[in-house]
Amino acid sequence: MTWLKPVEIGPDAQATFGEFVRDLDARLSDPATDRYDLARDILAEVMYGRSYAQLRSDAPLAALSLDARNVTFEAEYYMATDAEQFARVKPLLWLWKSLDQTPVGQNPVLGIPIRRALAGHIFKRVGRNFKCWQNVEFSVGYNMEVGHDVVVHRHVLLDDIGGIELHDNASVSDYVNIYSHTHSVLDGPDVTLRKTVIGRGARITYHSTVLAGSVVSDDAMLATHALLRGDIPPHGIAMGLPARTTRVKLRPPTEIHVDARVWPHDAGRKANPEFPDPTPNQTRVPGEADVEARQPVGREG
Repeated sequence: MTWLKPVEIGPDAQATFGEFVRDLDARLSDPATDRYDLARDILAEVMYGRSYAQLRSDAPLAALSLDARNVTFEAEYYMATDAEQFARVKPLLWLWKSLDQTPVGQNPVLGIPIRRALAGHIFKRVGRNFKCWQNVEFSVGYNMEVGHDVVVHRHVLLDDIGGIELHDNASVSDYVNIYSHTHSVLDGPDVTLRKTVIGRGARITYHSTVLAGSVVSDDAMLATHALLRGDIPPHGIAMGLPARTTRVKLRPPTEIHVDARVWPHDAGRKANPEFPDPTPNQTRVPGEADVEARQPVGREG
C-alpha cells in the first residue's frame, strides 16, 4: 500500500515521452550505438533545441561541453576506478547529471523513467520500478546493486566505488550520503573500500549519513541527521551521532533476509597500492595530558 496517488498528464505528451524513453532504451541496448555521441546529441536537442553539428558550428564551447569525452569526473582520478568499466558508463552518467538540470529532468513523469532506463545500462543490477528523483550523484555507478521497488530521493550521494546494495523496497530520503570507502586518519591516500548494504524495506531518512561497510538490516531505520558507522539490527531504529539503536519496531515475526548480526560483512579491499596492508587503529582516547595541553595559559599582572 502506498500513500501516493496517480497523476495524469495530457495523452499527447505522455505518448511522446513514452516513445522517447523506449527509443533511448533500445538504442542503449544496441552494441553498435556510440554512447558518447548519443548522449551529446540528446543534450544538444534538449538544452539548445538544435543538432549537435549545428551547435558545434554556432557555439563550440557549449557544444564541446556536452560531449562526455571532453569532461572529467572525480572518479576518474581514483586508483580504485576501473577505467574500462567507467568508460562504458561515463556518457550515461553525464547524460543523467546534465538532464537533471533541465525541465526534462525536473519533470517526474519524464525524468524518473529516463533515469530508470539509464540505470539499467549503468548499474551492476537494477530491479523493477526503480524510482530515482533528481540530482542524485554516484561515484562510478557500475558498482550499484538495486532491488525491486527501491526509491532514492533528491540530492543523495551514493558513493559506490566500493559497492552499494539497496535491497527490495529500500528508501533513501533527501540529502542522504551513503559511502563505501574510508580514509586513514593519519594518511589520507590510505583508502579502504567496503561494500555498504541497505536491507529490504529499510529507510535511510533525511540528511543522515551511512559510512562504509555498514549493514542496515531489513525494516530498519536510520533517523534524521544520524551518522551510522556500524550496523542496525532488523526492525531497529538508530539515532544520534554516532547512531545507536534506541528503539525496535513492533512487528509480527517475519522472514529476515538482511540481518546485520549474521550478514557477511565486507572485510575491506585496499585502493592504493602504496598502502597494501590493513589500516591499524590510529587513534586513542584523550588522556589528562591532552586535556591539560588544551587549557589556556594565564598571564600575571
